Amino acid sequence: MLYRRFGRTEIAMPVLSCGGMRYQHKWQDVPLDQIPAENQENLENTIRRALELGINHIETARGYGSSERQLGRILPKLPRRQIIVQTKVAPAETPDEFTRNFEDSLSRLGLDYVDLLAIHGINNRDTLERSIRAGGCLEAARAIQRRGLARHIGFSTHGPTEVILQAVNCDRAGGFDYVNLHWYYIYQKNFPAIEAASRRDMGIFIISPSDKGGMLYDPPARLVELCHPLHPAVFNDMFCLSCPLVHTISVGAARPTDFGLHLQAVGLLDRAAEFLPPILSRLDAALREAVEPELLDPFGMGLPDWENTPGQINIPVILWLRNLVKAFDLRRYAEMRYNLLGQGGHWFPGQTAAKLDEVDLAPVLRGIPLAERIPGFLREAHALLGRQSVKRLSESS
Repeated sequence: MLYRRFGRTEIAMPVLSCGGMRYQHKWQDVPLDQIPAENQENLENTIRRALELGINHIETARGYGSSERQLGRILPKLPRRQIIVQTKVAPAETPDEFTRNFEDSLSRLGLDYVDLLAIHGINNRDTLERSIRAGGCLEAARAIQRRGLARHIGFSTHGPTEVILQAVNCDRAGGFDYVNLHWYYIYQKNFPAIEAASRRDMGIFIISPSDKGGMLYDPPARLVELCHPLHPAVFNDMFCLSCPLVHTISVGAARPTDFGLHLQAVGLLDRAAEFLPPILSRLDAALREAVEPELLDPFGMGLPDWENTPGQINIPVILWLRNLVKAFDLRRYAEMRYNLLGQGGHWFPGQTAAKLDEVDLAPVLRGIPLAERIPGFLREAHALLGRQSVKRLSESS
């Protein structure tokens, strides 16, 4: 396994991290006696396989249903100094509530301390304020650190780049030591936040590159063709890890055999300069051929955000998803994300274009390229992607 210095934490971090979102029994918190023995055995075998491969960063969250409880059955049996454990706790209204939630997590994990504690989901101005205000969750986390219960403090985010930058540049209580964020080939919008975090010597952890990066475990034939000779998941891992600012990426393993593609990527990383340029050229050409030039970067063309759009329609995201289908045939991924709009809260905010005919977008699109055609593009996307609404995994049964 390849290791990189995780910013100012000075942790030797494996470039692959074992994420805890897919191997647990349920997204709901259930007692241990309700967890099937075969599921617990699978989880423990997955952790042991990760450690055999040198993937000693085990990452979970208080919000991952039964994950912490189940990890608490195996983590105390492992050599503590040989594993790096991260959990995440959502920002709370009060520091006392945040602290109680963390202490509950620590108890479930069966550990005396965690190496990494992240404030989970700084996704909008409200969660940012709860976290970095005087007397907020960041100060509470630093108090937890002073008690020896957490070694380093970071945050995770699904939020817009401007919110991430505010958190990265926060100086209160020493700021954050690391950040967990989204960045991969199909979604490069957060690179300025990565650069800002690097300038502050923060650890940089890319989350969910295979799932949120396009559901790459089961890629469409079109994407397989464009990424040849690499599997799309291998390409995407190499894309992320070839950036010297990135320290680790998450592998959301559901079973011990799920590490294979990611290991391929690590094994080929020293040949990234050979493999990546032709694939990137084909992907970029496919996008240019399929999409109107003005819409190539929906996040950078000055479109209003969902909060300032009639009907809270998330225009940039919808146009982005339309691009992914037209260029790469990422239909299943785009359908899943599109139908999460209206259901995802601050994790994936805004609405679909279902009620487009009930609003007037002209005032907020004035001066935007192709303004008069954008409603038509939104209707096209809704016809293409609109299906039954979906819920976030943590809200599913």
